[in-house]
Amino acid sequence: MSDKYDVIVIGSGPAGYVAAIRAAQLGLKTACVEKWENKEGKGVNGGTCLNVGCIPSKALLDSSHKYHEAHQDFKTHGINTKGVSIDVSAMLERKDKIVKQLTGGIASLFKANGVTSIFGTGKLLANRQVEVTDNKGKKQTYSAENVILASGSSPIDIPVAKVDNKTIVNSTGALEFDAVPKRLGVIGGGVIGLELGSVWGRLGADVVVLEAMDDFLAMMDQQVAKETYKILTKQGLDIRLSCRVTGTETKGKQVTVTYTDKDGKDQKEVFDKLIVSVGRRPYTEGLLAEDSGVNLDERGFVYVNDLCATDAPGVWAVGDVVRGPMLAHKGSEEGVMVVERIAGQKTVMNYDIIPNVIYTHPEVASVGRTEEQVKADGEPYKVGTFPFAASGRAMAANDTDGLVKIIAHAETDRVLGAHIVGPSAADLIQQVAIAMEFGSSAEDLGMMVFGHPTLSEAVHEAALAVHGHAIHIANKKKR
Repeated sequence: MSDKYDVIVIGSGPAGYVAAIRAAQLGLKTACVEKWENKEGKGVNGGTCLNVGCIPSKALLDSSHKYHEAHQDFKTHGINTKGVSIDVSAMLERKDKIVKQLTGGIASLFKANGVTSIFGTGKLLANRQVEVTDNKGKKQTYSAENVILASGSSPIDIPVAKVDNKTIVNSTGALEFDAVPKRLGVIGGGVIGLELGSVWGRLGADVVVLEAMDDFLAMMDQQVAKETYKILTKQGLDIRLSCRVTGTETKGKQVTVTYTDKDGKDQKEVFDKLIVSVGRRPYTEGLLAEDSGVNLDERGFVYVNDLCATDAPGVWAVGDVVRGPMLAHKGSEEGVMVVERIAGQKTVMNYDIIPNVIYTHPEVASVGRTEEQVKADGEPYKVGTFPFAASGRAMAANDTDGLVKIIAHAETDRVLGAHIVGPSAADLIQQVAIAMEFGSSAEDLGMMVFGHPTLSEAVHEAALAVHGHAIHIANKKKR
């Protein structure tokens, strides 16, 4: 078999495997290199997202939510559940089964599309040569017309809380607790910290989240962020802002965390487990030879232009290893864009309309700009909001926390952003994303017919509320 390819992809996470499949669909001879190994030491595709990220965390989030509902909420529906308990090992087993099914699914898709799967650690050499070292240390070099770097990201480590994979863990270890900790500490109140804190909090852990920032979810629309804070605090998460961790000390099976609180005072908390989730960094360790021609930016990301081309001809980079939000779907679409351009198409990507979701319950989702960003840009705007407490469908489901917020330009009425905290927010935000992609106005959304009774009617009403036309809430009087 020839070692020359049209496209070699390094990394088989959502950015890499999607790029490889699309390249093969376009008739390009394609190989995908992956270093990940499962617990049995066998090479598997899927990267962080499928193996220890998006998918397993959602499996645990859904399991824990069902347990919490049965334990706390079923009685509201007239359902009596005595003696409900959680079998953590069975929950983890289900999670592992889903991961195995999906990672195996990529192998099947590679086979169906004619992608050559190469397991080992890939390194880009000069002139689009890729050196692959297998798990026994054997090296082999392949060449390609185009190389796509999709090496992903890894959790950021902090010196004051070194991960030992026993008491102090990162996001990967937090998916493997064999029992519910009595007291759980979480350093970092971002997406990952809130999701993992929610999993174990629902199962009975006393969860304390220590966030260094002064604002909760600073990257989100602050009206929705404040509502989310209120909801999650009501659920029992102890979220402490402006708290800087200064040290940790492990004794036996417990860890003592020292931190400075918002008033500058030193505090201590003792936990059974501590999750460090302060963000992720691009993974470029051993990825590039010195003469590869690829450069990194000042933050350690692979430098690319708007079309994901690096400084080296024929070398591209996509996903978490390049600038932009570290989101699986962003990486996947970058992968598609790159291979379609390699194939001679003129595909571009709209970075302004990328949905972002936090999978707590209720979910938090956004697309487009926040009110703070629109205000900072100096654009005139109008806002429409609608609470799920006024939604008949949400009431029927006993799921009425949260709201929908739509921001539109005051003169053109074009939708600039949407922000939702509430049931099925992840799916509802996509409706607005589709509308925004086609340049929709708030009036357009308001004139569409939405099914009744549905949660999506909240999107409809929020759009109507932009102009004071909401039907199922009292509209704010115009000044």
